[in-house]
Amino acid sequence: MASWSAPSPSLVEYFEGQTSFQCGYCKNKLGSRSYGMWAHSMTVQDYQDLIDRGWRRSGKYVYKPVMDQTCCPQYTIRCHPLQFQPSKSHKKVLKKMLKFLAKGEISKGNCEDEPMDSTVEDAVDGDFALINKLDIKCDLKTLSDLKGSIESEEKEKEKSIKKEGSKEFIHPQSIEEKLGSGEPSHPIKVHIGPKPGKGADLSKPPCRKAREMRKERQRLKRMQQASAAASEAQGQPVCLLPKAKSNQPKSLEDLIFQSLPENASHKLEVRLVPASFEDPEFNSSFNQSFSLYTKYQVAIHQEAPEICEKSEFTRFLCSSPLEAEHPADGPECGYGSFHQQYWLDGKIIAVGVLDILPYCVSSVYLYYDPDYSFLSLGVYSALREIAFTRQLHEKTSQLSYYYMGFYIHSCPKMRYKEVQAGGPGGSA
Repeated sequence: MASWSAPSPSLVEYFEGQTSFQCGYCKNKLGSRSYGMWAHSMTVQDYQDLIDRGWRRSGKYVYKPVMDQTCCPQYTIRCHPLQFQPSKSHKKVLKKMLKFLAKGEISKGNCEDEPMDSTVEDAVDGDFALINKLDIKCDLKTLSDLKGSIESEEKEKEKSIKKEGSKEFIHPQSIEEKLGSGEPSHPIKVHIGPKPGKGADLSKPPCRKAREMRKERQRLKRMQQASAAASEAQGQPVCLLPKAKSNQPKSLEDLIFQSLPENASHKLEVRLVPASFEDPEFNSSFNQSFSLYTKYQVAIHQEAPEICEKSEFTRFLCSSPLEAEHPADGPECGYGSFHQQYWLDGKIIAVGVLDILPYCVSSVYLYYDPDYSFLSLGVYSALREIAFTRQLHEKTSQLSYYYMGFYIHSCPKMRYKEVQAGGPGGSA
């Protein structure tokens, strides 16, 4: 590798005042307000300092929202990869990918990507669906009268049961169940005490208390230690009892890089390519990457195909003001802007645009093939990028954060970021 020299100073053109334009989230025509500047060139350290203060880039345009005036406040959000533990939802996504690669299995059910958690809109839609299903057309007074008549009916029934000395009672939730299920109003009987049977199975050993089982384990452990000490004193080889299996959860890397069978149905390869037309690998894959971007924008964001021009794609996701740097104490790939390409069976199915900076990996954008939405590629790529940040940290200890871009609370598609980052994060 050639000797590394200090980068040239950043060259930016600052635009005075505030800029108003249409919001990409709520579609307010002049609701989005921000400060901005055009970065002709910028060092990775200068950009690191800017994103820590709430700035972000779109191509070579660097901007910061005016938080008290913009229609959709945008907060910098970041994840601590070293402390990150995958949740159940994350593990499901990773296992789904492994099953697809190993056996070609496609999970049934919901194939949508982000957000991972249900939203308020989903809950509201569910309520209206339930109302339509039950075909409820009564007003509040009618509903109140119905509930009162049911309560009085249940009280009378309970009194009669008590008089007869029966072991049955009316479950208090039965009233709500009748109102919400469309079932006829009849009492629900719940038995108290054990169901009739033959009692304990005398052919099986009696149940043991947890305290007794702990004492037994401790006694066996002391016997094992004493036996090992005696064998060691006599110069005999020590024979220990097999240890119980560890309950330690699998790490993120274990779940991602789990080995596949030789006859796996599919092959997935992730390549990190510098975002530069001087790089031969980036150049050779440009047309395929652009075609995927167009397909994604049309299917996911409902853009007209004629809007998705190569010049716009280049300006938005290929041009970067960041100067590539390769210091001796930095990561092997160096600092700068990159495309992380996901190749499935020789075809690009997703591209994550990344900036690798002195203290973080910053996610710029992700686009993927909508035909593979069932693999939850948005969540999967974010988990891969977290693992990638941890990998870079092993070489460069100060690089220890993963920036997920802006977080907009009012935008449901952003909720998956809160799940992975543990909530909106402040500046460094």
